[in-house]
Amino acid sequence: MGSNSSRIGDLPKNEYLKKLSATESISENDPFWNQLLSFSFPAPTSSTELKLLEEATISVCRSLVENNPRTGNLGALIKVFLSRTKELKLSAECQNHIFIWQTHNALFIICCLLKVFICQMSEEELQLHFTYEEKSPGNYSSDSEDLLEELLCCLMQLITDIPLLDITYEISVEAISTMVVFLSCQLFHKEVLRQSISHKYLMRGPCLPYTSKLVKTLLYNFIRQEKPPPPGAHVFPQQSDGGGLLYGLASGVATGLWTVFTLGGVGSKAAASPELSSPLANQSLLLLLVLANLTDASDAPNPYRQAIMSFKNTQVLPILEILYHVEERNSHHVYMALIILLILTEDDGFNRSIHEVILKNITWYSERVLTEISLGSLLILVVIRTIQYNMTRTRDKYLHTNCLAALANMSAQFRSLHQYAAQRIISLFSLLSKKHNKVLEQATQSLRGSLSSNDVPLPDYAQDLNVIEEVIRMMLEIINSCLTNSLHHNPNLVYALLYKRDLFEQFRTHPSFQDIMQNIDLVISFFSSRLLQAGAELSVERVLEIIKQGVVALPKDRLKKFPELKFKYVEEEQPEEFFIPYVWSLVYNSAVGLYWNPQDIQLFTMDSD
Repeated sequence: MGSNSSRIGDLPKNEYLKKLSATESISENDPFWNQLLSFSFPAPTSSTELKLLEEATISVCRSLVENNPRTGNLGALIKVFLSRTKELKLSAECQNHIFIWQTHNALFIICCLLKVFICQMSEEELQLHFTYEEKSPGNYSSDSEDLLEELLCCLMQLITDIPLLDITYEISVEAISTMVVFLSCQLFHKEVLRQSISHKYLMRGPCLPYTSKLVKTLLYNFIRQEKPPPPGAHVFPQQSDGGGLLYGLASGVATGLWTVFTLGGVGSKAAASPELSSPLANQSLLLLLVLANLTDASDAPNPYRQAIMSFKNTQVLPILEILYHVEERNSHHVYMALIILLILTEDDGFNRSIHEVILKNITWYSERVLTEISLGSLLILVVIRTIQYNMTRTRDKYLHTNCLAALANMSAQFRSLHQYAAQRIISLFSLLSKKHNKVLEQATQSLRGSLSSNDVPLPDYAQDLNVIEEVIRMMLEIINSCLTNSLHHNPNLVYALLYKRDLFEQFRTHPSFQDIMQNIDLVISFFSSRLLQAGAELSVERVLEIIKQGVVALPKDRLKKFPELKFKYVEEEQPEEFFIPYVWSLVYNSAVGLYWNPQDIQLFTMDSD
């Protein structure tokens, strides 16, 4: 294209493109390539402009398709790109803007040409264009390089190894888009391709070792949602004399991302708010989707799908371990771990799935040997322990509210609670009940003392009592939510409830708890009656059996429905663009070192719809 190209309309007459597609072979060492790759013109911003670009290069592409089998110029261009990528990482570290800019332009041309070749020829013909090797006279060797495979491996290396900087953003997106274009072969075949070149290269050979790393990088790209750098500013520093030719050329490329519009239909219209989008994230997700849906080979499953399926959520347990060792942790770490936990529990799918994950031998949990327990039950144990620690040590209001909100969000989805988790729920209620009685007694004694002395100021026991009663009501709502929504899944909770049923007597007639006690009292009465009918001295196993049978017999319509407990984290003063990326980077990277002032946020609001 060269430095003279400034408009799409000039492309059919461009001397460099004509030379590339002509009948003369061009050596990969020819200075021509530096001239070809120093181009710039306004990037397409709509499907209409993309179509204009394709129409403007029709004649050039046709000539190249016709002449390339003899000239091998496409192969020479690819070799130029491959040689440059070997120095790309160093160029990024050294901020070599010109080198990266020209390498990006080379890949852009390759991507555009690859799209045309895939549209117009069979896979066999396509492969011939990428395996050409010039032979000297008298040389009858049949050895030839498979440039297509080498190009794909190079693209995978580029995506996974090149650091994501302002100057490498476009070439990273271009590399991903080129792979998507390569995988578009299926669009031009009615039958499902099972033995295509995409299978040959991506599921075997040199590309295979990059499978997991590529999937991981694409997922990270999507998670981070990196926005494109400001136009022009990241390619060349502004010069005092107004720039010069190269600055002007490069800033034209930087004004828009070529790759979003070079996929033949993808990006059919300009984004309404381009400053809010992340082309790298969008293209990464698109490539991941295509890779995951490649058909299995005849003798091997799709390794990219396997890589995705083998991913595990390694971040719940570290968060739980942070909370478990709360006394050893910085308070900021604990706050962030709880905020993340609260955000996760807003999702019902998360709340269901944690009870399906079975863990064995949790070595860091020392209160009791846990040989086998669900992740959900472990989460409940750790949160309850954090609440109990906070009650006796720090007495932090925010810690309490976050923990209780997380338990409340999960309560309707409690499934197959471990017997120890069920016991700890009731034990926490017992602790709160004792605390309530103690404060009530202190308030009564204080009131009696005030009758004999008017000079001594009274402690504000009424306020303490109100706080404790709020927490008790929350615990009763959590128990009630589990009973009304998943009673048949939790015989261990019913067992623990019956074992400590005397705890609830004092709250049956309390005006603050009468309504919420209806269901709990009904469950206790119903199952107590069935146990009495079964006789005395029942074993634990027999009691659980009676409970399971009783769950079936208990009419569900007898349990009063209450509004669903749903708490949401709401940050108040910090702007969303500051907070959200940090929280989700913590979720996915376990980087819990972000300092945060709990006074600046409102911890949660309650939805009762």
